[in-house]
Formats: sequence, structure tokens, C-alpha cells
Amino acid sequence: MQQQISIRQATINDAAFIAQTVAMAIEDEKILRDYAGENYIQVFETIATAETTQYSYLNTLIAETEKGNILGAVIGYDGKKLSQLKQATLDIVKQLTALQPQISDEADKDEFYIDSLAVHPDNRNKKIGTKLLKAICKKATEEKHQKIGLLVDTSNIKAEKLYTSVGFRQVGYKCFFSHTMKHLQISKSDEAN
Repeated sequence: MQQQISIRQATINDAAFIAQTVAMAIEDEKILRDYAGENYIQVFETIATAETTQYSYLNTLIAETEKGNILGAVIGYDGKKLSQLKQATLDIVKQLTALQPQISDEADKDEFYIDSLAVHPDNRNKKIGTKLLKAICKKATEEKHQKIGLLVDTSNIKAEKLYTSVGFRQVGYKCFFSHTMKHLQISKSDEAN
């Protein structure tokens, strides 16, 4: 019997899973350490509990079973707010680690930006990522955003396939964390239901 999966707004109690989501989305251990230190999971967890950061629980949707088992999460926010969200995030990183990473802006100001999407490895290939992606796109549309954007590493074919399957199309490239990333967008006029 297939389990029922629901999508809900994250709470502050989800901070530990949100931290794992960010780490799974970034994947690269060196980048994670350069960005948030040796104890990056704890740093991301602190960031997730704050209300004004990129990885805040307020910017996160959670996929879970009817029994409350968390399967995955997606983080997204208004691109116009990136500078202030990033500054609050980097302030916590500096306070906890003394690191001051220099990170280019990944979001355009005229788009709702999907920052991180991850599904726990035990639950991949079950369409949970698709459900999360559609849910965050619906939220962005309800908030009256005309464009929704994200970045995907040029070598991450599987993730790109997921994004294009719901209607995202490449609009350019961006360099982020020293990687060439494809910038994908979906606009209100072509968004899949």
C-alpha cells in the first residue's frame, strides 16, 4: 500500500531537517565547509531557526507521511529579498564560525527563487521531489510572482530532468560556488499545473 504524502509549511521544529536539506542540495563537502565551517549542519540548523535568513523555516515546505515522517523539503523566497536574507544568513555564519564567505547572488530580483530542494536518500524516485517542486511553484504563484527560478549544476542531469518535467526552461548560466550552473525559469504563462 502506498503511503499518503502531504506538503506542509515548515515549523521551527523542522530546523534539523532543513539543515540536512541545504547540505544535500549543495552536496559538495568542501563547499559546505568553506561556506559554514566544519560543523556546517549545526550552523545551518541555527540559520533555519531564524526568521530572516535564506534557509529559514518560514521559507520552507516539508513533505511528510501521514505518520509524520519527513521525506523531503524545498526552500524558496522572493528574489527581491535575497540581499537581506543572505546578509542575515552570513551574519550567523560569521558569528558561529568567524568565516566570511563571498557568495554571488544566485537569484534574479524579478523571480521567486527556489534555493534548495532535497529528498531523503531512502525516499528518492517516489515523485516526492516533483510534489515539493509543484507545491513551492503553487505558493509562488499564489504570492503573485510571475517568474520562478532556480539553478542546477550542468552535470546534474537527473535534477534538470525533474525541473524540466514540470515546465522549467533554461534562460542562461550563472557561476555559483565556482560551478557553472544552468539558470532555469518557469513563468506564470507556461507553468504546469
